[in-house]
Amino acid sequence: MSKISPCLWFDGEAEEAAKFYVSLLPDSRIEKVQKNTVDGPAGKAGSVLVVEFTLAGQRFMALNGGMRFEYTHAISFNIDCADQAEVDHLWDALLANGGQAERCGWLRDRYGVSWQIVPTALVQYLGGSDTAGAKRAMAAMLQMVKLDISGLKRAYEGQSAA
Repeated sequence: MSKISPCLWFDGEAEEAAKFYVSLLPDSRIEKVQKNTVDGPAGKAGSVLVVEFTLAGQRFMALNGGMRFEYTHAISFNIDCADQAEVDHLWDALLANGGQAERCGWLRDRYGVSWQIVPTALVQYLGGSDTAGAKRAMAAMLQMVKLDISGLKRAYEGQSAA
């Protein structure tokens, strides 16, 4: 178990968000739900205070802190995707019900949390031995919203768009 785990702050949505996140990735589960024992800024006695959960093997905590704080891009969660099907699935799921697509594989989910949905192949194309190809792949990526592996590959190889 890691000694460090991210804590996500919510305004009453901690359990809902944790359940949503664990539904997306293998090796994910709710570990513990802790309730408020007294009425306070974080909610009424008996309401959810903290949810401990594991997301793709990484421990997280979701806290109902009692007021809304906005997330920034200074912190985001990068999901390494094996193929385009995984990119598409996670992209669509995280955008559902109010998420917002951004550039270069970034998005904000319905809770405002920033995610990077990145195919493993991106590292291959941006760090490949063909520096001209890597520059083309970078230029292609900068024009994308959701990352497209075949488009990155075509750019790296110097092929025109299909």
